[in-house]
Amino acid sequence: MKLPLIAIIGRPNVGKSTLFNRITGARKSIVGDEPGITRDRIYGEAEWRAKNFTVVDTGGIVPDDEAIIPANIFKQAGHAISEAQAIIWLVDARAGVTPLDEEISVYLRNIGKPVFVAANKAETRKIEEEAGEFYQFGFELVPISAENSNGVGDLLDAVYEVLEFPEEEAEEKEREIRLAIIGRPNVGKSSLLNKILGEERVIVSPIAGTTRDAVDTNLIVDGQEFLLIDTAGIRRKGKTTEMAEKLSVIMARKALERADVAIMVIDATEGFASSDATIAGYAVDSGCSIILAVNKWDAVEEKETNTAIEFEHELRDKMKFLDWAPVITISALKGQRVNKILPLVVKANEARNLRIPTSKLNTFFEQNVMQPRTGGGTAPGKGGNVRLHVQYLTQTGIRPPIFVVFTSGGGKGGLHFSYLRYIENRLREAFDFFATPIRLKERHKSKKSGKR
Repeated sequence: MKLPLIAIIGRPNVGKSTLFNRITGARKSIVGDEPGITRDRIYGEAEWRAKNFTVVDTGGIVPDDEAIIPANIFKQAGHAISEAQAIIWLVDARAGVTPLDEEISVYLRNIGKPVFVAANKAETRKIEEEAGEFYQFGFELVPISAENSNGVGDLLDAVYEVLEFPEEEAEEKEREIRLAIIGRPNVGKSSLLNKILGEERVIVSPIAGTTRDAVDTNLIVDGQEFLLIDTAGIRRKGKTTEMAEKLSVIMARKALERADVAIMVIDATEGFASSDATIAGYAVDSGCSIILAVNKWDAVEEKETNTAIEFEHELRDKMKFLDWAPVITISALKGQRVNKILPLVVKANEARNLRIPTSKLNTFFEQNVMQPRTGGGTAPGKGGNVRLHVQYLTQTGIRPPIFVVFTSGGGKGGLHFSYLRYIENRLREAFDFFATPIRLKERHKSKKSGKR
């Protein structure tokens, strides 16, 4: 199914590639001070308000020696403009209106497509106000800074309203769940991998992995396909224990780059180690869903019935940033509770792919943000007694779930971390998000200059 296309155009060195990279979250376009770096059209996919679209970065519009406009100035951009549903025309707010801008505006008024003027490099209020002169071209104007993302959310909101999305987006082809088993050396990663593969009695196939000396394995259980990313290659003895620890971190990071869900294996007999927190921190940074598997539990003497409760309490205390990750005690050697792991992995993968319907998210916002007991839509900012108005909440991505909180007023210091934590906790209560990190981003809507 073809996604709607947005074309970014403009004269050289106004920041088109920077904006393209900002919107797509990629580094496909080379950014530099030299005009004309982007010569060919570069395409990238982006997501906004839970909808996908395509963005194309075009070469700078430069008239030829005869300055025939618009016949020859869109040599690179013309095809992209003809395909696009909407045009983002990037101009330089610092430089103001130029003769070339005036000629481009004539061309754009004749194409019959929605055009949004993004006045870039508006890092200060003064420049933002001066950008109002671009209203003379008759298009909607949004002052932005592609470099630090100010106003980019406002721009995407405006463009979003004119895009025509397919009535029903095609469901993604169900792919395997990519599962990484991570942890310090000798905590039982290989034993757990072998037990999972051996007990399920299914045909597996080795696939060459991207990590040196690692082999990925396909596993099918009850019709669900898994791709087990092996990090057990670090069992070779290094010159020192310290080197083995460093290798474990390197291997874990490489595995996490490709994983959906990570099983973090912890040695019950040795207890918590600082490198456990380091590896778990990389798992969180990668956006993986995480399950904490406390291995070698059979070797722990359960003198009291609440040994598991005490161990989990200690674990939670030392890894507070993983309070949402479930804990399961296992014995990879004897197979205790190993059969419970894959169902947890499936549940975690479902949570990381969960999209909250707009109607349910609106209800959640009204009940948890707009109620008088929460401040009636106002929230504490980072600085002193500053209060910000929370306007609305939208989900912009999955794997892991990403939500954007739109605020206004009270300066641009941002929401206090405690309030973002409050929203995250309420989201978990309302929608579960089992074993899965939640990304919360804030976009501060700046005041726009008066329209012409």
